[in-house]
Amino acid sequence: MADIDLYGVFVPALLVWALAAFLINLVVRRLIGALGLYRLVWHRPLFDLCLYLVCLGGVVSLAGRLT
Repeated sequence: MADIDLYGVFVPALLVWALAAFLINLVVRRLIGALGLYRLVWHRPLFDLCLYLVCLGGVVSLAGRLT
């Protein structure tokens, strides 16, 4: 993992990927909420945490393939 240069400020790549995963997670959570799929979930906060981790893993994996 290398640092990412944002206008002269070096930011850890994991921080950028975590923010991207958070934004993706927000969209997916709203979609799940709009479709009413949360009624099938036993423990919503735990489900949201796992969903975030899956999104973060996907973003890191995708970024690893691109670099």
